[in-house]
Amino acid sequence: MRDFKKFDVWQLSHQLTLKIYTSTKNFPNEEIFGLISQIRRSFASIGYNISEGSGRNSDKEFANFINIALGSSNEAENQLILAKDLGYINETDYQNLLTELTILKKKLVTLWNRLNGN
Repeated sequence: MRDFKKFDVWQLSHQLTLKIYTSTKNFPNEEIFGLISQIRRSFASIGYNISEGSGRNSDKEFANFINIALGSSNEAENQLILAKDLGYINETDYQNLLTELTILKKKLVTLWNRLNGN
């Protein structure tokens, strides 16, 4: 069994999730059940899938969960764009979060390729 906490991708996703929770604290209250909930869930889902997949018995199963985490990272990016365009996140915070998310996505692809023997 793998220890998900030792994976760089999990550590990055966890830190990014903490940052998105902080960033969304100042969103309008009317977004509590809308964008706040959605963006937090999509960022958290990245780490959830990494941790769940790490407990699977084969590299193939783990790779499937890494692929799902990658999908969640794309969803998170879309919601980040929406938050910026709605004026809920300033340009600097958006760029910083997007840069970190892009790094995470690249690392997820690298891990997926490694697990699939590519």
